[in-house]
Amino acid sequence: MGEVLNVVVAVAVIVFIVRWATSGKDTSSGPSPSTVLGFRPKNVTVDMVDTVHTMFPDIPSDNIRYDLLRTGSVQTTTNTILERGFLPAPPPAYYTLYPRALNSTDTAPARRGPTPAAASSSSSKSKSSSLIERYNLEDRVALSSGVEARTPEEAAGRAVWEENAEKREASLRERKAQMILAARQRLLAQQAKEASSS
Repeated sequence: MGEVLNVVVAVAVIVFIVRWATSGKDTSSGPSPSTVLGFRPKNVTVDMVDTVHTMFPDIPSDNIRYDLLRTGSVQTTTNTILERGFLPAPPPAYYTLYPRALNSTDTAPARRGPTPAAASSSSSKSKSSSLIERYNLEDRVALSSGVEARTPEEAAGRAVWEENAEKREASLRERKAQMILAARQRLLAQQAKEASSS
């Protein structure tokens, strides 16, 4: 009986020492992401977040990253947005692991790791390019200069569902171009009104 008691005490002491030694390593590095988030996060790259954010610019980057951490798939996250129309906001614990992104264009170059000079030159390039240049609408600007200003909703009109993806993409591009040109016309009309009043 005495030997059994000694073995039980020895096993208990060994278990206590092993738990104490391993728990010391975990507390020094902080809690694991799976315990903070409540699930085991998948590997998410900046390109995955940028891909979804490009398709749905009105969805915040943090919501996209949180859903990608859960699913690990751009396609699944995109389908969720298409089905629901939104992505749920991440819980407050998410921000302890991933600090809040103020602006996705400011944080994306920092994550990829270019030099500060390259980051400043890329940000100056993006600031200098306008929507007209980005969507190659310079020739259409000259044609639309005599047209009255319309709201973007009037310019875009109602979408017609096309039978194949290429036609739908072309229709979307045309609607974007019309909305950009209408917004430009409204801006020019507003500037002309301000100039005439002053």
